[in-house]
Amino acid sequence: MIEAERIFAAREALAETLARDVAEELERVIEARGRATLAVSGGSTPKLFFEKLSVADIPWSRVSITLVDERQVPESSERSNARLVRTHLLQNRAAAAQFIPLVDNPEAEKVAAFDVAVLGMGSDGHTASFFPGGDRLSEALDVASGKRLIAISAPGAGEPRLTFTLPVLTRAGRLALHIEGAEKKQVLKKALEDGPEEDMPVRAVLRSEAPVTLYWCP
Repeated sequence: MIEAERIFAAREALAETLARDVAEELERVIEARGRATLAVSGGSTPKLFFEKLSVADIPWSRVSITLVDERQVPESSERSNARLVRTHLLQNRAAAAQFIPLVDNPEAEKVAAFDVAVLGMGSDGHTASFFPGGDRLSEALDVASGKRLIAISAPGAGEPRLTFTLPVLTRAGRLALHIEGAEKKQVLKKALEDGPEEDMPVRAVLRSEAPVTLYWCP
C-alpha cells in the first residue's frame, strides 16, 4: 500500500530527497544494530539518486548493498545492473560499502534482510523482475514459497533474470517506489485499479501490507 507520496517538480530535488531519506534510515539502523542492508534497482532512473547517495556522510563500511534484481549478463555488459551500481553508487564515500552482486554469487541468497529497498517500475507494470508472462512469476509472487532469490525469464525482460521474491521485498524495513515521468504516473494509476496481479505485477507490492513511499517527478 502507498503510505506516503513525495512529489517533486524536478529530478534533482527528488534524487536529493530520496538520497537523504535513504541515508538517514541506514544511519538509524546502523546506530541501532551495527550494520544495515540496502537493495537498489537498476535501469536509467536511479543514476542521479545513486550519485547523490554516494556522497552521504554515513559509516558506509557498515553498509551492505545489493540489487533487487539483475540481468544474467557479465558485469562488462552495459546491461548489467551491477555495473551501474559500481559506476554511479560505489564511489565517493559509498566506495567503502560492501557490494553483493547477484550473478554467479552463491552468497547472494544469504544476504541479510533489507533495511531499505528502492524499487522501480516499468511501463508494462513490472517491478523487480516480476514481468507479465514470466515463466516463474507465480513463484516469485508467492508469499509462502520460502524462496528468496529465483531465476526468471519473460518475453518483455530481454535477458534471463535473477530476482528477489515478493516476500523478501515486502519485509524490507523501508520500501520506496521511485518513478519519473507522466507515463509512469499513468501506469501507476492503472496499477492501483482493480485487475489481475499477473497483468501488472507491481500490484502485488502495492496490495501487500508493506507501507510504500512513492517518489515521483514529471
